[in-house]
Amino acid sequence: MLVLGRKPGEFVLIDNNIMVKVVKSDKGHLRLAIEAPNHISIVRGELWKENNITLGTAKKVEV
Repeated sequence: MLVLGRKPGEFVLIDNNIMVKVVKSDKGHLRLAIEAPNHISIVRGELWKENNITLGTAKKVEV
């Protein structure tokens, strides 16, 4: 896992086609903008976890 510090307006690029940009950072709250090709699914962590627990396919993910 890579942990980075970014300021609003800064971004990271993953595999030259996924951009994760910090839109706003304020008092422990963070807003991200994610741009990715349409064939790549983007799911919030809590929804992914809920869905996989329901299906019985959840794997332990270190965060």
